[in-house]
Amino acid sequence: MEERFVFSLIHCYFIALGVIMGGSIIGSIGYLATGDPPLTSITTVARKLRIWAIVAAIGGTFDAISNFEKGILNGSTLDIVKQILLIITAMGGAQTSLLIIEWLTQEDIE
Repeated sequence: MEERFVFSLIHCYFIALGVIMGGSIIGSIGYLATGDPPLTSITTVARKLRIWAIVAAIGGTFDAISNFEKGILNGSTLDIVKQILLIITAMGGAQTSLLIIEWLTQEDIE
């Protein structure tokens, strides 16, 4: 694999991690303002942000679909493999972030 793709994998991982960490912490401020418990709300928001973190990390759904189309119609399996690796990396970043939030709040995330 080329060096730039490895950089993309690293970026994808940390973008997904950052979306969930930042979104859940900042999003819990709204729960705090309305009188709900902030630690419980962090885990609630983190659960809701999973798919959005993955979509944000891979650069939007239309790019992923066009890369799959390019791989299928043009016979370029390398594009499909790269896109699958990006999605798996984003899922890893999201899962890591959920585990960190679980450790910090001492609550079980499903």
